[in-house]
Amino acid sequence: MAAARTRAGICAILGLPNAGKSTLMNQVLGLRLMAVSPKPQTTRNRVLGVKNREVDGDAAQIVFLDTPGAQRGPGALRQYMREQTLAAAGDCDVALLLLDAADPVQRAPGTLGEGPAAALDELTGSRRAPIVLALNKIDRVAKPALLPALEAWGATGRFQELVPISALKGDGLDRLEAAVARLLPEGPHLYPEDTVTDRAERFIAAELVREQVFRQLGDELPYAAAVVVEEFRERPDRGDVVISAVVHVERESQKGIVVGKGGQRIKAIGTAGRAAIAQLLGCPVHLLLHVKVSPNWSSGAGGLRDMGYE
Repeated sequence: MAAARTRAGICAILGLPNAGKSTLMNQVLGLRLMAVSPKPQTTRNRVLGVKNREVDGDAAQIVFLDTPGAQRGPGALRQYMREQTLAAAGDCDVALLLLDAADPVQRAPGTLGEGPAAALDELTGSRRAPIVLALNKIDRVAKPALLPALEAWGATGRFQELVPISALKGDGLDRLEAAVARLLPEGPHLYPEDTVTDRAERFIAAELVREQVFRQLGDELPYAAAVVVEEFRERPDRGDVVISAVVHVERESQKGIVVGKGGQRIKAIGTAGRAAIAQLLGCPVHLLLHVKVSPNWSSGAGGLRDMGYE
């Protein structure tokens, strides 16, 4: 039976840093589209992902927008990320607020500190569009602690739906998608059925390399590291892709950390990045990485543009 109606709209995934927004996006799409690491503020851009599904007999198209974690603070990069998030929150048809249920600070409204509370209020406080709350990482929370959290957030009256999920394990995601889809406005789909994202493959390749930089170096490397793909060349005659990318850091000492003793660290980053990109593209990948010192690139608009943040 043909779907009775079509629904379509934008759902912005909002939340504090490290709540699991990019993990959720990747899991919903079934694609490693966004860099994911335990390091806070890994996501820096708004990234669009399209999910088509039926709900209650309607053909719904959810256009998810993954966003950087809500934050305030100095620096051009943080300001850029904040603007990306606020723009997504202002443009969406449904706001999906994702909170880390395993974090005692985020588990209930009364435990949020002044900074996190102000950041979330800035995103959702004056919104007219419906808001769905997803309490994430329930696989790390005992049920006796989870139920009071759901009741406390529900008592605020701010949300159309509350859904407990584990983005990492995929638990509750079908219910979450359905809750969002039901709130979308009726109308034609915004993208062709085969669209997954509006980002080019070279952007995703850079994200997958940057993910490995953050994952393998952890706290060794400061926040200001960026990856720029300078060459992305398909070779149809050989059935492979050649990629050249540069890892930008701000100080010479950071370059030594990324390169590692005898070049072992950058080699390991390249090996893992190449495997992830090959899985994405479905073909062999030749990945060449360089490390470059770009002093204070994160401090000004010019440096942000050079790294593709504009």
